[in-house]
Amino acid sequence: MSLPWLSAEDIKAAITTEQAIHAIERVYAGPGLPLTPHRSQVAVPAGDLLLMPSADDDGVGVKIAGVAPGNPSRGLPLIHALYILLDAASLAPRALLEAGQLTAIRTAATSGVATKHLAPVDARTLVVFGAGVQARSHVDAMVAVRPVRRVVVVSKGRERAQDLVGYCRSRGLEAEIGSADAVSEADIVCTCTTSAVPVFDGALLKGPTHINAVGVYRPDRRELDDRTMASVRIVVETREGALLESGELSMAMASGALPEDVELTELASVVASAGVGGSGPAVDAELTLFKNVGVAFEDLAIAQAVVESHGERVDPHAPPGT
Repeated sequence: MSLPWLSAEDIKAAITTEQAIHAIERVYAGPGLPLTPHRSQVAVPAGDLLLMPSADDDGVGVKIAGVAPGNPSRGLPLIHALYILLDAASLAPRALLEAGQLTAIRTAATSGVATKHLAPVDARTLVVFGAGVQARSHVDAMVAVRPVRRVVVVSKGRERAQDLVGYCRSRGLEAEIGSADAVSEADIVCTCTTSAVPVFDGALLKGPTHINAVGVYRPDRRELDDRTMASVRIVVETREGALLESGELSMAMASGALPEDVELTELASVVASAGVGGSGPAVDAELTLFKNVGVAFEDLAIAQAVVESHGERVDPHAPPGT
C-alpha cells in the first residue's frame, strides 16, 4: 500500500501555530474527549518507547515514539516518531506523518490553549528553560496568545541557547541568555527540559505568573520543586494521566508538599468555562501551573488538521497494495 508521507517540513507548511492552538482548543471544548487509552511505555536501553493510540468519529491514529534523553548531546532530536492516521470507518491507513514535528506542535499548542485561559492578559516577559525543539515551539505558542516582547533563555547548552535567542530576535523579540533567577521577573515560564531535578527555586516566583511544565512525563523526574507545587493552582490535561505520569505531582505528594487528594483542574473544564473565543485568566489564582504530560488525542487532532490542510488523500475503500 502506498501512503502519503508528510515530512516535518510538510507539517510545518500545512499548519500555523494559531491553527494548531485552535485545533487543540476545539477538542477540549467538545462534549467529550476522544477515546484514548493510556499510552504504553516500555523502557529500552536508550530511553523510552511509547505507543499512543486515539480515536474519534473522524479518524483513528497511533503514534510510535522513541524518546532518547542522550540525543540532544549528539545533535539529534530528543524524540523520533511516526504517526499513522487511519480512516474512521474502514480503519484503512490514510497517511503517515513524521511525528517528531507533530509532537512539538501539539505539545506547544496545548500549552498555548492553557496559557490563553490562565496567563495574565498583559504577559510580556517569557522565561524558557531548555533550548531545543520544544522550547522554540513554545516561544511561538506563547507569542500567539499573549503580547510577549521579551524572552529569557535558560539552558545548559550555550550554543543551542544562542540559536534560540537568535530565533527570538528574528521574530522581533528582545531576547537574552539568562539564569534561573529570571523567573522572579516572569509573566510566563515554560520548562522544556529533560531534567530529573527542579530547574528553579519556587521561592523566586512572584505572581501573577503562569507556568507551563512540559519537559518530563515520568513519575521519577521533575522540573518543579515542592515550593512551586505547593504555591500554584494546578491544571492538567486529564487527572488520570497526570497522576500516573507527573513526577511533579507524585514526588510532591510523597514529600507531603501536596495532599494525596490534591485539587487538579482539568483543561477541558477551563476551556468550557471560558469558551473557545475567551482569552484571559479563567482561574482565580496568582500562580497557575499547566502540567502537560501529552495525551494521544492531541496528536490525533493535529494529524487530522495537517492532513486536511495538506490535501493528501487515499481512498479508504481501495484494496491493499493500491
